[in-house]
Amino acid sequence: MDIREAKKLLRETIWTKLESEHVARFPLPCFERIPNFAGSEKAAEQVRLLPEWRKARVVFVSPDYAQQKVRENALLDGKVLVMASPKLGHGYVVVSPDAVKGFESFSSTIRGAFKRGKAVPAQEMPRPDLIVEGSVAVDMQGHRLGKGGGYGDVEISTLKVLFGNIPVVTTVHDMQVVNAVPFDRKDEKVSVVVTPTRTIRT
Repeated sequence: MDIREAKKLLRETIWTKLESEHVARFPLPCFERIPNFAGSEKAAEQVRLLPEWRKARVVFVSPDYAQQKVRENALLDGKVLVMASPKLGHGYVVVSPDAVKGFESFSSTIRGAFKRGKAVPAQEMPRPDLIVEGSVAVDMQGHRLGKGGGYGDVEISTLKVLFGNIPVVTTVHDMQVVNAVPFDRKDEKVSVVVTPTRTIRT
């Protein structure tokens, strides 16, 4: 089996398991998505405990539903939020915590971020101190599997090209942590895996 087929099989396995175990949450079905999962809020609170989070003034977070609480926490904690638009169709959105006080939850949604933030090209975004991405699966070595579009890898690699090395966190359900994720050389890795119950440094 080649790597592409192995990735496809692992995605299907994870999506099916999350659905059959009733761990997947809105939006459903979770197939072809970065899945939202039961306990995503707990994982977001675990991220808050990371020293990398505490030090960060600017946080980049993917636009996936499972990371919405991470985005909200960034604004609540007084951090500048940078978010990629879905499928990078409209570049990046920068949301200032000072501009959304009292509206952090709404501003952490895609619609809210566009309404209260500012869309900018990659070259005009502030340098993130931390990247938080969604994943379909991840292993203990930090190999990450997305939904297949390659957007997460593009987001991470773009930030690294522009700003140098930045720590990358992913939040997932424990079921999404597997023994091995098939990977290509171009695939970006994560440095910290956070689930509702544990934090894994890869």
